Amino acid sequence: MTALEPVAYAHGGKSLTGWLARPEGPARAAIVVYPTIANVTPATERRAAMLAQHGYLAMIADFYGEPVASFEASAPLAKALRADAEFYRARVVAAVAALRAHPLASGLPLVTIGYCMGGQAALEAARGGEALLATVSFHGDLATQLPARAGDISARILVCHGDADPLVPREAVLRFWDEMDAAGANWHFHSYSGVKHGFTDPGSDARGLPAIAYNASADRQSWQSMLGLFDEVLG
Repeated sequence: MTALEPVAYAHGGKSLTGWLARPEGPARAAIVVYPTIANVTPATERRAAMLAQHGYLAMIADFYGEPVASFEASAPLAKALRADAEFYRARVVAAVAALRAHPLASGLPLVTIGYCMGGQAALEAARGGEALLATVSFHGDLATQLPARAGDISARILVCHGDADPLVPREAVLRFWDEMDAAGANWHFHSYSGVKHGFTDPGSDARGLPAIAYNASADRQSWQSMLGLFDEVLG
């Protein structure tokens, strides 16, 4: 797997560490990869390496700036981070700024993607008016305390969602659609029937949680949809 390099950055008095995967040749774009609630995990590292293999400079963002002992231990950290919507968005945007400032990203278009809580984070960067070419959410939380307004979003939006995800029910989906329409966003929404939360992670089934399950078809299709969007927007 592609070796990851640490990228030091900071926000709110907290030292943070991004993890960078370099492509072998010139990069097509720079991508901030927002991880799940558990922060940097082998599953997220694998995705960054896959992006590098496709020619992208990919940096995994750091939500907390501290080790996460377990999946269960991540919940209070996430709750504290998201308690203040403005602070949370600023933490998200700090990762974009860190990658934008990296010498290898000079002159490259910027993209955000994310998984679960990271999907929400990727969308928050777009909602916040960041100059992004595209934003992709995989089984992400679609809710926000700071809805986008008309003209806020410049990124092309792709959401890949499991229709049987009890953490993001259909009412939340419809609210998101209404928000995107009101903001005048250019958005695509792919919904996979019978698919639950966490469908891109082969380790989901081992957690024994009824809301979470891996789905190989949705994983494969959503990844290809992302790559197709990148090809389209990059030309």
